[in-house]
Amino acid sequence: MVNRQRRPTHPGAILREDLLPALKITQTDLAYCLQVSRRSISEVIHEHRSISVDLANRLANFFNTTPEFWLNMQQAVDI
Repeated sequence: MVNRQRRPTHPGAILREDLLPALKITQTDLAYCLQVSRRSISEVIHEHRSISVDLANRLANFFNTTPEFWLNMQQAVDI
């Protein structure tokens, strides 16, 4: 049963809590690999910035997922 009262998980929380620790990389490492600023990654990870289409594509390539995976998570938060 789905809990409709719970706020959807921000994609930055997935990065912060699951993906970066599993890969043992830092925000700076991820920013370098994605060729974006460290500040951009930091703002996403701290849930102060939304995932853009461009960033969704970069994350999808890096984590071997789809852009839709990232954008759907962001859309759930936005709605």
